Amino acid sequence: MEKKGVVVVAVGGNSLIKDAKHQTVPDQYQAGAESMHHIADMISAGYDVVVTHGNGPQVGFILRRSEIARNELHEVPLDYCGADTQGAIGYMFVQALHNEFRTRKMDKKAVAVVTQTVVDRSDKAFQNPTKPIGSFMDEKMAKEKQAKEGWNVVEDAGRGWRRVVASPIPSEIVEAEAIRKLIDDGFVVIGVGGGGIPVIRKENGDLVGVEAVIDKDFGSSVLATLINADMFIISTAVEKVAINFNKPDQKWLDRLTVAEAKKYIEEGHFAKGSMLPKVQAILRFLESGGKAAIITNPENLSRALRGETGTWIVP
Repeated sequence: MEKKGVVVVAVGGNSLIKDAKHQTVPDQYQAGAESMHHIADMISAGYDVVVTHGNGPQVGFILRRSEIARNELHEVPLDYCGADTQGAIGYMFVQALHNEFRTRKMDKKAVAVVTQTVVDRSDKAFQNPTKPIGSFMDEKMAKEKQAKEGWNVVEDAGRGWRRVVASPIPSEIVEAEAIRKLIDDGFVVIGVGGGGIPVIRKENGDLVGVEAVIDKDFGSSVLATLINADMFIISTAVEKVAINFNKPDQKWLDRLTVAEAKKYIEEGHFAKGSMLPKVQAILRFLESGGKAAIITNPENLSRALRGETGTWIVP
């Protein structure tokens, strides 16, 4: 089989939950298996693939269980929630890929790597936490948590109070070298779940977890750079990127240069909570030496790699 290069594919955590009626673990496995079917198509075509993934809803579930059980059991720190979801989603993806490879009679193996991502303690995000996590609370409970546990809390659009944490910019993937060696040895790797478990490096070099959330696309971008990936793909809910999205003059984009993407960002075409961080993460990859990137949905991964669809972003 002709080798076509190393590709990092970032899969959204929301993609594991089809709708409010399909949130159970078996439902999530089934949704993940569908995405892994498309990933297996890429692998069978000759690509070496690293799969990264989001974990927002899954972390939310763990936090909610922890809150409900707080009178019986210790609560789970946020960094450990990230580790738990990396293990669970990694297990789903590895098992789904194992079954795909067996069905296709492919001599491939997948492995999941619990991944730490280094952030800077002086990142200004820690002074201005903005990422809501966990359940809604009334004001009394929120203020108690603020006083007793040092939580940052905000009132969220009239729906109640929520805890907010920092979302710092990642700088290093601790396990990047191990991931690269696994790829070189022929493994398909699942890693950087949820952007990676956020850690800071102390003055003596020790790592310690912090209460923060990393954008999975930014974490994936850093990994793609560190392992010298040939391509970075963000798998999302839409087939292509659009400007003037949901407006009468909406236009789907087949190809974008870095300069064009920056222009569209300045003009406000990409929403902060959805497409903007994806495009920004890709720009970081390309400006660090990456050759090309694609944004598309899971079912069109193979077609996008053949240049038939998706939005290609190039230097």
